[in-house]
Amino acid sequence: MKIITKAISYGTYTTVATSIVGALALSLGTQAFANGPAGSKNDSAAKFRQLGQELPTPNVYRNASGAPGVDYWQQQADYKINVTLDEDKKQIKASESITYRNNSPDTLKYLWVQLDQNRFKDGSTARMSEIAAAAGSRRDRAGSGDSLSYNALRRIQAFEDTEHGHKITSVLGANGKPLNFVINDTMMRIDLPTPLKSKSSTKFSIDWQFNIIDEAAVGGRGGYEHFPKTDTYLYFLAQWFPRMASYTDYTGWQHKQFLGRGEFTLEFGNYDVNITVPSDHIVSSTGVLQNPEKVLTPLQRQRLSEASATNQVFVVTPEEALENEKGRATGTKTWRFKADNVRDFSFASSRKFIWDAKLHEQDSKKVPVVTAMSFYPNEAEPIWSKYSTNAVVHTMDVYSRFSFPYPYPTSQSVNTWERGGMEYPMITYNGYRPSADEETGKITYSRGIKHSLIGVIIHEVGHNYFPMIVNSDERQWTWMDEGLNTFLEYLTEYEWDKNFNILGGQTNPLDTISNYMQSSNQVPIMTQSDSILQFGPNAYSKPASSLVVLRETVMGRELFDHAFKEYAQRWMFKRPTPSDFFRTMEDASGVDLDWFWRGWYFGTDYVDVGITGMREYTIADQDPDVEKDKERQDYWRDNPEPITEIRNEAEGRKTYVERNKSLEDLYFENDKFTVTNKDRNSHKSFLKGLKGWERAVYDRAVEDGQYIYFVDFENIGGLVTPLPLTINYQNGDTENVMIPAEIWRLNSENITKLIIRKQPIASIDLDNAHQTADANYADNSFPAKIAQSRLEIYKGKRKSRNLMADMLVELENESKDEPGEADGKEVPLKSADKKPAGE
Repeated sequence: MKIITKAISYGTYTTVATSIVGALALSLGTQAFANGPAGSKNDSAAKFRQLGQELPTPNVYRNASGAPGVDYWQQQADYKINVTLDEDKKQIKASESITYRNNSPDTLKYLWVQLDQNRFKDGSTARMSEIAAAAGSRRDRAGSGDSLSYNALRRIQAFEDTEHGHKITSVLGANGKPLNFVINDTMMRIDLPTPLKSKSSTKFSIDWQFNIIDEAAVGGRGGYEHFPKTDTYLYFLAQWFPRMASYTDYTGWQHKQFLGRGEFTLEFGNYDVNITVPSDHIVSSTGVLQNPEKVLTPLQRQRLSEASATNQVFVVTPEEALENEKGRATGTKTWRFKADNVRDFSFASSRKFIWDAKLHEQDSKKVPVVTAMSFYPNEAEPIWSKYSTNAVVHTMDVYSRFSFPYPYPTSQSVNTWERGGMEYPMITYNGYRPSADEETGKITYSRGIKHSLIGVIIHEVGHNYFPMIVNSDERQWTWMDEGLNTFLEYLTEYEWDKNFNILGGQTNPLDTISNYMQSSNQVPIMTQSDSILQFGPNAYSKPASSLVVLRETVMGRELFDHAFKEYAQRWMFKRPTPSDFFRTMEDASGVDLDWFWRGWYFGTDYVDVGITGMREYTIADQDPDVEKDKERQDYWRDNPEPITEIRNEAEGRKTYVERNKSLEDLYFENDKFTVTNKDRNSHKSFLKGLKGWERAVYDRAVEDGQYIYFVDFENIGGLVTPLPLTINYQNGDTENVMIPAEIWRLNSENITKLIIRKQPIASIDLDNAHQTADANYADNSFPAKIAQSRLEIYKGKRKSRNLMADMLVELENESKDEPGEADGKEVPLKSADKKPAGE
């Protein structure tokens, strides 16, 4: 920007020249001023540096636009499995035949297979690397400091009582001969007798068995749940079969050990699975049931056929399920399911299941109708029959709008545990149930339970899109499925009902995520899954919140929605990496987002911008006969009469000069703002010195009579961000202005924005809509606003121990009361010197 130097010596003229040039800058949407000289100490250049070394070089497999390259490839693994659930032994026995196709350009001398149940095995890396604070179950950690929770102790005892992990009994080649294999923790290498060339296939089989974990005691993604009151069980089998590890173009074999947090990297394939269970069980599974006439009654088949988009039906009623769980069959049934082009397979089985169904109609030629179903015990009623299947349908409706039509024939929600959820192709495991009132025994559920149930179903069903179809590497980048899926979960929850508790009991996740982003114990989103600190906020809510900001504040809905859908459709049934997502979002929108990815995904800064100052100017007329009176008014406005003079006058006290008129001279009647001919001549000289175009600009500026404001912003949190401003005018009107994040590109710490308006401004607010995840709104207005809140009056109460009174308390009769819930309680410990631990 060029400032007209001719006017500098005139002081007030500088404002005129700067304002005119600044107005042009404002109209172009660029930064008018940046505080500090060029090269001042701030990292603005680094914050806006293009992502170069951070992203891999584009190649024939993944091109520079973020799309699959001309030579993109991925492997395929097809499975035929026979599995038997032994309910007496709580055990799985199974055999599988795997056909593995090598679509890579490489020759493979060996294959790697995932044995995820080995995570629970004695001596596993997962168990041996646990720290004391993480030795409990997923519901309850071990405790703080030197302490041990009851859940942690229960878990330790469960491992002592039962041996866990895959027991491989046979690995055979297609010719029936044994294959050499080596088990390394949760991975098994199978050595091939003949190297597998590119574009070739090999076939082999594995027999195995394992003891099913008690999920409530051990904690995991599958297992069984025991219902003590009825002595019944519910089984949900996940990571239960040896699965092919992925071989990729970016990392070769993805055989990083399964430690429990970094989830799964899998290949697509076709499944044909026979599931043998007790004959009174109902099975929910990945895929489509192939033999309903053998495992369902005629009435159940008829009910299922009556489901429609407007008619939710019970295939198994609550009354039938309640009656069914009273007995225990001695025979078995085999349920056969087929699933095409899926990356995993899971199933649940129980005699407790209620089963309901409803159809979801969608705009898709391949799959115009999807059967949405829910399976749950009577303990989940009445909330499950009311909301579960409807949440499944709603999820597919919203997610498909942002990505692609749901490509599978079924989508199922199964209640398998108290809280939380887990996802697999076409089937999800979801928690949350109502509870009985302690006094009345009536079954009720809170608003929080209702929202948590709907939210977890949306989240887990949504995972069918990410990563079950957009097949990202969960072992390496958790955020690519959890973060993107959580973002779409938020959008789906907003469309479910108003005032939905999105995150932390708040309807706006951006008001909650700032607490995490200010914390010190955090790592960048791009951190590998098993090394993440504060896993939930890092992998779920921070990336999800970032995409809310990206959609609503940075890009706008039209550009974002198009780019996001382009990414989903480009990588449908393929395996994207972070660079593919970053590049596609830019390629499809035409928006440079490198600064955004760098700040939100590669760093740990947070958003906190304050308005630190604002100054108002008007353009001076420069005619001394006009301006001097204005200058006089401005002077006395800013410099009021001294309080001593005011009180002297009030007392009737006259000055010495007032009492001696002979001392009066020229200066008595003329103040420093009196116009002189010299002033008038100077003004004429100024006008004559202007070039023709300068005079025209000057005259127009004087005639327009606009108000000029210099507004100062400070970036306290370090994360560069757009500035959504609300300008409040003195006449009561308001105007919303979005200043792009690029305003920080010359100075990422402090900037001054020039704003010129026809009406005087009363105040300016920053981010009134809470759309940037700003951490502190106390400094977002100028002039500052008074923070409004309420105080509750309370009485303090000091607590002390009265040993005498405590000794008089009678010992409770333990036989009168049921044992309390141990969750969250600590086991009393003693140190070696017999003193209570911690003293």
